[in-house]
Amino acid sequence: MSLKIRILPRWLVFLLDLFLVCFCIFLSRMLKLNFNLDQATVGLKLMIGVALVLNSALFYVFKSYAGIVRYTNIEDTARLVMVNAIAAFFYLVLNIFYLKSGNYFTLQVVAINFFITSFVIISYRLAVRYVFNFYKSLSYGGVRIQKKKVVVYDTSSDGLHIKKVMNSLPDGDMQVVAFLDDSMSAAGKLLEGIPIYNTQESNIARLAAEGVEIIVLANKHIETGKLNELVDNCLTHGIKVQQVPAMKDWLNDKLDTRQLQDINIEDLLEREVIKIHNEAIYTALKGKKILVTGAAGSIGSELVRQLLNYRPSVIILCDQAETPMHEFVLELQEKHKSPNIISYLGDICDRPRMEHLFEVYNPHIVFHAAAYKHVPLMEENPSIAVMNNVAGTKNLAELAVQNNVQKFVMVSTDKAVNPTNVMGASKRIAEIFTQSFFRHLVGDTDVADTTVTRFVTTRFGNVLGSNGSVLPRFKKQLEKGGPITVTDPEITRYFMTIPEACQLVIEAGVMGQGGEIFVFDMGKPIRIADLARKVIKLAGKEPDRDIKIEYTGLRPGEKLYEELLSSAENTRPTYHEKILIADVRQYDFVTVEKKVDRLINSAGKHYTLETVQLMKDLVPEFVSNNAAYEKVNSRS
Repeated sequence: MSLKIRILPRWLVFLLDLFLVCFCIFLSRMLKLNFNLDQATVGLKLMIGVALVLNSALFYVFKSYAGIVRYTNIEDTARLVMVNAIAAFFYLVLNIFYLKSGNYFTLQVVAINFFITSFVIISYRLAVRYVFNFYKSLSYGGVRIQKKKVVVYDTSSDGLHIKKVMNSLPDGDMQVVAFLDDSMSAAGKLLEGIPIYNTQESNIARLAAEGVEIIVLANKHIETGKLNELVDNCLTHGIKVQQVPAMKDWLNDKLDTRQLQDINIEDLLEREVIKIHNEAIYTALKGKKILVTGAAGSIGSELVRQLLNYRPSVIILCDQAETPMHEFVLELQEKHKSPNIISYLGDICDRPRMEHLFEVYNPHIVFHAAAYKHVPLMEENPSIAVMNNVAGTKNLAELAVQNNVQKFVMVSTDKAVNPTNVMGASKRIAEIFTQSFFRHLVGDTDVADTTVTRFVTTRFGNVLGSNGSVLPRFKKQLEKGGPITVTDPEITRYFMTIPEACQLVIEAGVMGQGGEIFVFDMGKPIRIADLARKVIKLAGKEPDRDIKIEYTGLRPGEKLYEELLSSAENTRPTYHEKILIADVRQYDFVTVEKKVDRLINSAGKHYTLETVQLMKDLVPEFVSNNAAYEKVNSRS
């Protein structure tokens, strides 16, 4: 148990400052008169009396004695210098107008006194601060407490502020020893006595060798490429990377080092986040009634959050999951004073319930995000995949047309391309149905001249952090101490963030004229094993030493890599370089409708092999990776 250091009473600091002022008056006179004591003491009582009265008033007005000495900062020293400057001015005025008969506060004496007084009063405060900090670094037994060495990334005012806060925490266990900066010109310089390094790997290695354990990011607005490079270099050399929370989240407006946050893997998505700024979105969505299916899910809920920014007249939230819906509605009510939302519990497979929804609320635009998407579950329950993903989509599409919906935007998946599993095949059938349905409605009429419902599809890869993403599972496994399970060392996936995916869906709803499948340039695919290793390292652990990675083998229906386009598809550009339109094969709706009805009839009876076979008939490129359905593959 350490001893407590009492805070000096303010009156004692006040008296000590006055004593030092008087001492400095005497010392200034001695220096001016070459240490002739007899001459220096002439009129000294009068000078000290004036100094006592004047400085007492100034100290009281500016409260220079009120600060805690051990925490003296630049503001405190500036206040003391200002007090001394004002005192010097009054000394000169008094000497000119009231003390004409004596040679007391001469210009030389006042100038010498200003510098001596400022130096002495500030120095004793800084000395107290240094002694206090040294004391705090020792335990009761005199053994020095080992603080973690920390480097702050950012030499702006934010970085400097974080350094001051962390180094001045009374019970802090971290000590900022350096700054990092991207600029080569700043490297080698000092900032408040602390060296600045650039972010080259050699400097990261040097800091690691000197015992630096953590790099703290003071600035959250860092380019993804720079952030990835910095984090990779730090993890390579065993340095942990953490972020400072937003100042509004500091406890009692003070930073606690326990609030430092680990870097999110979402922040390290290996490409720049694509943001879409299209004023036409506001025009298209403002004042409209919008239906979002699957509204309580990860994609659907984010769609709703973003759609609210465009001021629709109302958003109908449709989902069959009661508890997630309830929690989401509460969230919206907390964030918005009067959110223009309607919660509607309903299953998209329930035709009468969906008819009621369209008849009562008559939406202008539908965003269809409801789907079963877990590959292993759908492999075991193919009839349910068809009923939800195919029959549910068919219900909504037909009702949208019957009720004169303007746009129908469907959320699809890259697993619909050359599908190897039931889930992907069911989503591809949903794509085929809506596209052929739209072409059937339009017929030979020019799309621009028709008022029929415009069906638009968006197709993208895995979404980080969504309910179907691997990332939440990795984090749960990490919390339990591992192991983290990966199906195959070579398995790769495309990734994007939830907000980014929803931006694409909303953009497609405005851009699409009908019948398009929009695909997204998602950059390079990421190896899941590499993602798992990075998640482990970001948590300050070492893969295969602290946390094991186990390979469980590909699951039924799973493939090593995903595709955004089949070999038979080409793309056309749009006004945004990262958004493309897939040129897909056209289908005859009459034929498709018959096959889909037959498929739904089989699924409704929960026939397994027959249902999978009928899916194969609709999607010839569907080659199941599930041994249970090898007979279906052999029939093709």
